[in-house]
Amino acid sequence: MKALKNITSIKEFDYFCIVNERKDIIVANTLAGIGKGEVAGYLCHAYCHKGFCEFKYNNNVYRLKVGECLIIRRGDLVERVNESDDFHVDVVYVTPEFIEVSTPHSNYGMKGSMALFNDPILHLNPEQQKVCALDFDYIKRRLALTTHNFHRDAMINAIQCMIIDFFDFHASLYGNEKITSQYADLMERFLALLEHGDFRKNRDIGYYADKLCVTTKYLSEVCKKVSGFPANYWINRYTVLDISRQLRDKKRSFTELTYLYGFSSPSYFSRYVQKYLGASPTDFRE
Repeated sequence: MKALKNITSIKEFDYFCIVNERKDIIVANTLAGIGKGEVAGYLCHAYCHKGFCEFKYNNNVYRLKVGECLIIRRGDLVERVNESDDFHVDVVYVTPEFIEVSTPHSNYGMKGSMALFNDPILHLNPEQQKVCALDFDYIKRRLALTTHNFHRDAMINAIQCMIIDFFDFHASLYGNEKITSQYADLMERFLALLEHGDFRKNRDIGYYADKLCVTTKYLSEVCKKVSGFPANYWINRYTVLDISRQLRDKKRSFTELTYLYGFSSPSYFSRYVQKYLGASPTDFRE
């Protein structure tokens, strides 16, 4: 068993970092500090060349190994990063705004992002591994060419190539079923409500259907079509992840959290936590 290093911040690790002038893109060789400090809010893309890294994401434990690719949209959901002594990784952090301008006009991105929310690791075959390694190397080399007169356009092209290859990797693994613009738009608006935190007071699918001007049946069908899961799954998923983070904050009382999530009493809140997290609220404080 290789030794593991528990890393909580980039400062604890000998790393290199390339940052473009606008800080749209940051390249590093460690997953330390993901979702924190200078890379807070950035999307994380990583390719493992050697060793492995264990981490907790969305309340599940994952291990990134040689030849695998990691894509994480919400770095703030990552906990307990442990890298093996021989861990060698290329990491590309990109701001959501730069991802927006670099993403090709395809609705497949919505399907892929939903799948990656549940499992952020792509298991690549040997040919895909070569392509992925080339993508990361190309981004590093283009990022270093700061005197290029069209540097931003070149970086958009480099990031877009990486994203297109990610689409291809994912489609090879999970299929290339087409998603209509109408479905993608509805799913995006539904997720925007969840990202806004509406689930804290509203966990009934009817609330979201009314907000989106569709029926509950149609909303659930679209969610199932795009993500493989019905709307209620995503409402509960966002709720459970948020509650688990809040419970770890010992400054917040259970009564306060009961009110925050709209439960009528602490006992109902405790039952919900026990049902969906498999533990009582007090277990998170031990």
